[in-house]
Amino acid sequence: MSAASGRPSVTIIGGGASGVLLAAHLLRDPATDIRVTLIERRGQFGQGLAYSASQRDHKVNVPARGMSAFADDPDHFWRWLQKRGYPSATGSWVFVPRRLYGAYLEDVLTEAGRSKLGRLVILSEEVTAVREGKTGIETVLANGTSLISRSAVLAVGHETQPARGRGIAVRVGSDRDTPLDPDVPVVILGSGLSMVDAWLSLADSSHRGPIIVVSRNGLLPKGHKDVAPINIDAADVPFGTSLPYFMAWFRQLVRDTEAAGGDWRSVVDGLRPYNQRLWQSWSDHIRRQFLRHLRPWWNIHRHRLPPELYERLVRAVDTGQVSLTAAEFIGVERHGDGARAQIRRRGSTVREPLDVARVYDCGGVSVDVSSSSNPVIRELVADGRARADTLRIGLDVDDHCAVIDAQGKVTDRLLVVGPLTRGRFFEIEAIPDIRVQAAKIAARILSNS
Repeated sequence: MSAASGRPSVTIIGGGASGVLLAAHLLRDPATDIRVTLIERRGQFGQGLAYSASQRDHKVNVPARGMSAFADDPDHFWRWLQKRGYPSATGSWVFVPRRLYGAYLEDVLTEAGRSKLGRLVILSEEVTAVREGKTGIETVLANGTSLISRSAVLAVGHETQPARGRGIAVRVGSDRDTPLDPDVPVVILGSGLSMVDAWLSLADSSHRGPIIVVSRNGLLPKGHKDVAPINIDAADVPFGTSLPYFMAWFRQLVRDTEAAGGDWRSVVDGLRPYNQRLWQSWSDHIRRQFLRHLRPWWNIHRHRLPPELYERLVRAVDTGQVSLTAAEFIGVERHGDGARAQIRRRGSTVREPLDVARVYDCGGVSVDVSSSSNPVIRELVADGRARADTLRIGLDVDDHCAVIDAQGKVTDRLLVVGPLTRGRFFEIEAIPDIRVQAAKIAARILSNS
């Protein structure tokens, strides 16, 4: 066991985008004397589920101008691209391959560790448990060792296992996503950005068989357009009202904007600074209503595709390469060498079997955190040292991202960054949101050191 010294120290568990951004903000000031240990079991840092995609067409869904690691230096990523001669006829409004952004995050981490020798320690290990003791947080590793730090931060990112049909449905890009016969039919559950990843992977492997996309509402993500957000005064935003009232206000704002020659995207983006505050102003009942009825509609407008990718997807649907089915997913079972999915089409009471070679689960964030595939999260919740948020879509944290245990006590030395805090913040999936959260967590850790 490595014991914590008198020197301020923090362990970050997870080396994807959230973990790297937090480490970079902690180490940004070369005068700060803090030891940061970043642990990632896969040994690839900055290239988590989102930014490890190897296909050229798997692109970041935010233009380069919005992807800086630092909100107070918005051109940081764009300058990095320019130094490498990245071609762009549209300037910083360009959508780069995700693997390239992963390389950028690696460089950000490397640069952060250069300023002062010994401040950054990187470990390629698997974490099996996190425990709080009298002297700090103990992080237990699969190799039998452990280390002690004053605080620890869970940066484990998105759930990597299928939420539905465990053992049969697979996640795109996972170890079980093995090559397929190009002529076999497949089903994709969900029609959001993860579905686009699955479709692109199949398309890039020259898949010719039917690709059946099943989602409750049968909606496709919209495409980006280079338009500026409108200015919305906080006093005009109906915080804490009912969902119908809020939606009536929002739709009227869209109509007014379009009547003046504007674009609905400008309204969605203009509301972005208030999204977390809106979410927190709603009761649990209203949040559940939103997740059940409005989240699919919101997601396709809020989380958009690069224009060329959107046009390609629309062509694939129009030509029949992809069929979009509005239906409820009932379940899946093994069937011969493949799988049989059961669906119920919208407006029907009849269950319909779909015999396919593979089912991809791209269904979003509906995983109950207590049944997470991550053993650290499961143990924390099972032992009562952490608890699920009221919607069970993440861990319960306070406004400063400190973990709340089963008795409602805040654990100041154990924090969470990134998508696992979605229950409190909801809009915490994209880099522009995570980098702000990382900066705030870093400032809090440093002020308490």
